[in-house]
Amino acid sequence: MFPVARAALNLTARGIQRSAVRQAHRKYEPNFHDKYGNLVLLGGATVFTAVWTYVLTQSGIEWGLSPVGRITPKEWRE
Repeated sequence: MFPVARAALNLTARGIQRSAVRQAHRKYEPNFHDKYGNLVLLGGATVFTAVWTYVLTQSGIEWGLSPVGRITPKEWRE
């Protein structure tokens, strides 16, 4: 079993070496994520922050205040 495993590892290593050599001779062309990835991330973070800032400030919710003493029961209708 050991020679079979060693042969398999040797084949894997050769394949990795071949692909590394093949990629080393090819020109590197930046793709969409390389060109615009950080810009898209910052844009999304900006929109996220702006929307939640608007929601939290314009919704009229009083955050963290206890309703005790502010709510009075309605009169019972018969």
